[in-house]
Amino acid sequence: MRVLVTGAAGFIGSHLAELCVKNGYDVRAFIHYNARNSWGWLENSQHKKDIEVFSGDIRDYDSVSNAMKGCNTVFHLAALIGIPYSYISPLAFVKTNIEGTYNVLEASKNLSVENVLITSTSETYGTAQYTPIDEKHPLVGQSPYSASKIAADQLAISYHRSWNLPVKIVRPFNTYGPRQSARAVIPATILQILSSEKRIKLGNVHPTRDLTYVKDTAQAFVEILKADDLLGEITNVGMKEEISIIDLVKLISDLLGADIEIISEEERIRPGKSEVERLVCDNTKIFQKTNWRPSYNLEKGLGETIEWLKENIQLFKAEIYNV
Repeated sequence: MRVLVTGAAGFIGSHLAELCVKNGYDVRAFIHYNARNSWGWLENSQHKKDIEVFSGDIRDYDSVSNAMKGCNTVFHLAALIGIPYSYISPLAFVKTNIEGTYNVLEASKNLSVENVLITSTSETYGTAQYTPIDEKHPLVGQSPYSASKIAADQLAISYHRSWNLPVKIVRPFNTYGPRQSARAVIPATILQILSSEKRIKLGNVHPTRDLTYVKDTAQAFVEILKADDLLGEITNVGMKEEISIIDLVKLISDLLGADIEIISEEERIRPGKSEVERLVCDNTKIFQKTNWRPSYNLEKGLGETIEWLKENIQLFKAEIYNV
């Protein structure tokens, strides 16, 4: 199997690209072109020599199509994901998340790609109207980011219905682990504590989230790929467990043996109607349709994340909050 992973230099994409190598796939990584020829999180990967890197721009149909030639499977993860930045530049999210997904779908159609997996997000559901959230839950765009992902998902489904494109929508709930952006709550908390901060700066600490370790999320993509009866379907990926941000931060501080105070900063808080207050995954479908079973509980996943951040703290600027 020859696979293309878009967004392969990023957080989940780099873990998925490495997993595909371990599974014996012929892997091509599509990364954002840059003058330094940096491969992002793949730069120091132990599997680097086994990955073919293709530099381009997901917003450019020609580079997407050229990267996809000869591949029978595409995992599409390239996206703008920073919710705070979506308030500053909604158009950037339209161009990257919607037009980028169009480029993947159109190139897949024209090249007769056999498997097209599109990455969604639990943010498309908005605040839970019932729990746990299954795939039939209404979609509510509470941020420009979530609206762009809803549009991309619907475009993908339309390609399946209109041209029988073999599309599957993978909808992860919140993923965490090594290589995650320092803007996210788990690395932000850990890095501040490791930097000897006592007053931990965060946003809203009352929402709840369903957290999946990144290696389990990557495995879910592979298992969904194997499931033929998920064609044209949306599949949640999550733990069916929720924890509030404040309890999560307390758990992290306990694991690190730190005595901290939580400070909510205005710049880290979403606009009131835009905050997603509660997310908890109904993972019945993925359990029934695939062999996916998570290997990490929250404590184990946090432990590995903490150790990785300790070893790589020099890569981050914990004192700076960047949307």
